[in-house]
Amino acid sequence: MITDVRVPLEHRQPSETAYGRMLEKVRYEGAYPTRERADEAVRLVLAGLGRQLTGDERVDLAACLPLEAARVLTAQIPDTRPLTGWAFVKDLAARSGASLATTRWDTGSVFAAVAAHAGPDLMARILHQLPTGYALLFGQAELNPAA
Repeated sequence: MITDVRVPLEHRQPSETAYGRMLEKVRYEGAYPTRERADEAVRLVLAGLGRQLTGDERVDLAACLPLEAARVLTAQIPDTRPLTGWAFVKDLAARSGASLATTRWDTGSVFAAVAAHAGPDLMARILHQLPTGYALLFGQAELNPAA
């Protein structure tokens, strides 16, 4: 098993247990009927996020996530054209064949779990890197600087 040397030994958890807890959080947040449906949502949304996120924020987020989730995120090659939050949802819907409403629901459910793992400081950095529209997907206000 690969471990992250930045996480103290007493705080490390077996991958399946940590990923299982993440799935249960997503299942609860999204009111999914099964753990398998929550897993589908997690894999779809994290793969999409992996195509959008780059640099230290990508590395730091992967380090915060359970190993299985981090693998999904980092297996993606970052896209050369960043997508706005709404374009991100439309892209995921096209890839999955699901409706925009279902995909938006999936995104919010998964991003709630991601935000819980990342914490407020890393989330601020991630949202600063991503184009407009992602804060709402993460359940946060989209604040624009005064002109």
